[in-house]
Amino acid sequence: MASTANAIPAPAGAPLVRAENLRKEFPAGTDGFFGRKLTVKAVAGVNLEIYRGETLGLVGESGSGKSTLGRLILKLIDPTEGRVIFDGRDLATLSRVELRQLRREMQIVFQDPYASLNPRMRVRSIVGEGIEIHKLARGRAKEERIVQLLDMVGLGADAMNRYPHEFSGGQRQRIGIARALAVNPRFVVLDEPVSALDVSIQAQIINLLQDLQERLSLTYLFIAHDLRVVEHISRRVAIMYLGKIVELAAREEIYSNPRHPYTRALLSAVPTIDSAGRPERIKLPGEMPSPVAPPPGCSFHPRCPYAKDVCSTIEPPLESGRGGHAVACHVFPAP
Repeated sequence: MASTANAIPAPAGAPLVRAENLRKEFPAGTDGFFGRKLTVKAVAGVNLEIYRGETLGLVGESGSGKSTLGRLILKLIDPTEGRVIFDGRDLATLSRVELRQLRREMQIVFQDPYASLNPRMRVRSIVGEGIEIHKLARGRAKEERIVQLLDMVGLGADAMNRYPHEFSGGQRQRIGIARALAVNPRFVVLDEPVSALDVSIQAQIINLLQDLQERLSLTYLFIAHDLRVVEHISRRVAIMYLGKIVELAAREEIYSNPRHPYTRALLSAVPTIDSAGRPERIKLPGEMPSPVAPPPGCSFHPRCPYAKDVCSTIEPPLESGRGGHAVACHVFPAP
C-alpha cells in the first residue's frame, strides 16, 4: 500500500511525522480446539503523514485502532512491523538517551480527564513533573513556568495547590493540556480529548486547542469518533476502520464528497439542524468484525450495502485521486 498523503495539499516542506506500514498485533490467547495462538490485529499496515502546523483528524468507531495508532506514533508501544519517522529521525534507531530527549517534542492528552491525573498529586506537581524530569527549570523559574502554563489554559495560579478532585471535567482536561505543554512539545496527540465532556465544554476546549496551536506553532493528531467535532479543528481527515485507513482527504472534501461507504455512513449519523440538507441515514448491519479474525478482501464488505463479489476476495489499496483524495474502495474509487 503506497502512502498517499504527499498528494494532498499541505504546508510546504517535509512532513513532521511519517508512519510507514505500521502494524501492531497483540497476543489474544489460543484457539481452544486447535491450540493455535491468536493475535489481535489492532493496526494493519497504516501509512500516514502529518505536516508541521496542521491538525490531522483521525476518525473511526471504538475498536478501529485509532488510539493504538496514536501510541505507536509516540512510541509508547513498539510496532510489530513498520516504522515512525519524526522530523527525519527513525524512532526505532534512537538510543534510550536520544529517545528520552525526543519525548519533549512529542506529548499526549488523554481521553479521560478523571483517570489521567494522579489524584494524590497537587496541580503544581502534575504540571511541573515534566519540567523537573527534563531539567527545564528549577526553583522560582519552575514556579513561574507552572503559573504561566495554568494561565495559558485558562486556570489561575490559585489552582496550583489544589487536587484534581476539586476541579470539573473541563478544568481537569485543561490541567492535562498544561501538563502536555510543560516541556515545549512540537507535536501533540489528542486522544479523544473532549469525548468525556459536556457539549458546551467541548467547544471551549476545542477553541483553547486552536488558540494554543496558533500561539505555539503546534502540530496535532486529533483522534475522535465524532465527525462533528473533527470538522471544527482538522485540516485533513483520515477515516479508520478495523486497523486500516480507508479514506483520507482535506476536511472540505471529506464532508462535501465522501467516497467510502463507511465514511458516508458516519456522516449520515451526524446530528444537524438542517433537515433539508441532511443525508439519508445509512444504517450499517451488524458490528465491526473481530480484529482477531478480520474478513478477507475489504474489511468493510460484510457491512457494506454496496459490496460486490470482488470486495470479499481482494483488498482494495488506498489510492489517491483528484486533489489527493485517497480512498480504499472497489465500488467508489478515488475521484
